[in-house]
Amino acid sequence: MISSLPLLHRIAGKKVVVIGEGEMGEAKRRLVERAGGIPCSETEAHQASLAFIALEDEKAASATAKRLRDKGLLVNVADRPDLCDFTTPSILDREPVLIAIGTSGASAGLAKQLRLRLEKLLPQSLGALASKLAAGRESMRSAFPDPSDRRRALDDALGEGGLLDPLNPSAPDRVEDWLQGDVSHAKPETIEIVLSSDNPEDLTLRQARLLGTADVVLHDTEVASAILDRARADALRCTLPFDANERDGLTIILRRK
Repeated sequence: MISSLPLLHRIAGKKVVVIGEGEMGEAKRRLVERAGGIPCSETEAHQASLAFIALEDEKAASATAKRLRDKGLLVNVADRPDLCDFTTPSILDREPVLIAIGTSGASAGLAKQLRLRLEKLLPQSLGALASKLAAGRESMRSAFPDPSDRRRALDDALGEGGLLDPLNPSAPDRVEDWLQGDVSHAKPETIEIVLSSDNPEDLTLRQARLLGTADVVLHDTEVASAILDRARADALRCTLPFDANERDGLTIILRRK
């Protein structure tokens, strides 16, 4: 079970309570303004739904959090995750692509270092790729009226080494050609994976990618739920025995050794 539900909250043009001075308080104000929000004081709490508290004194921070929570606001208290209704992740910005790395308040330093590693991996062109795909949404619907065909075509183009591989800086320049080209629909395919462990960390990169793109996952009852959680959220899951030949798209069969 995850300890927090990751959500992207739109606050542009909305008031957000920010209480605190000094470096911590200013950091929270900048964060709110970066997302288009309007920092305000507690006197305007009735117009807000979120609050950031950056106070050194623990008793004052706790009392302020309770007071605002009683007014119906969700509260974040800097450096005190036990007082938080929500925590703020480390943000990797490739607008409109946002990658939020959170540790449920366990270690902001760890989240930052993970973000810095990903900063080196993900090109700045990622945002342009997302924007061009969004602009071409209607063209995609016309080319692939069936949602399953559309998803498989996108998976193929965006996959490692694909025409629109997100890690390729030239991918945004290829979107228009891809939308106008003849892209073959994915044929039914069945791949069997024999697992030697219940630990998802023991999956090979190829196995993890296959699970993440499969349309159907068929599995032994002995396959661990932690492995199944690596499958795409909307993939059909069925326990064996099952007739995989009746299904279109990519079917993964998981067996436990």
